[in-house]
Amino acid sequence: MKLILTNAVANLGIAGDVVEVKDGYARNYLIPQGFGIKWTRGAESQIEGIKRNRDARQVRDRAHAEELRSQIEGLKVQVTVRASQEGHLFGAVTAADVAKAIKAAGGPTVDKRGVKIEKPIKTVGEHNVGVKIHEAVTAHFPVQVIAS
Repeated sequence: MKLILTNAVANLGIAGDVVEVKDGYARNYLIPQGFGIKWTRGAESQIEGIKRNRDARQVRDRAHAEELRSQIEGLKVQVTVRASQEGHLFGAVTAADVAKAIKAAGGPTVDKRGVKIEKPIKTVGEHNVGVKIHEAVTAHFPVQVIAS
């Protein structure tokens, strides 16, 4: 089956690529997860829009990635969550929470899939988190988890 990828898929391609995959993989995984749409002549006109959006989000080069890393590492990132009296969270801090907190702290928009949390954050306090900005550039910074 021919698909147009709407997001990057490991070992398959990036957004805007037209790929040929097995029918089951497309029907059962890629399309329901929103990673691709079925290729048609009408949908082919959407490829340019997808590529334009991808280029706008993509880090231009390594120097730009280094600049973003220094900007992110200089931020004071705080996440406010519900917690018990002992400091244990009701749930955990997710990568999406960290990405929103970076944006709220005045940083750039970060893709939640690039946020790397080593151990699940389930307590109040300071935790180290990484954000993969570019293939060769990762920003490491502390995230302050505060009880609400």
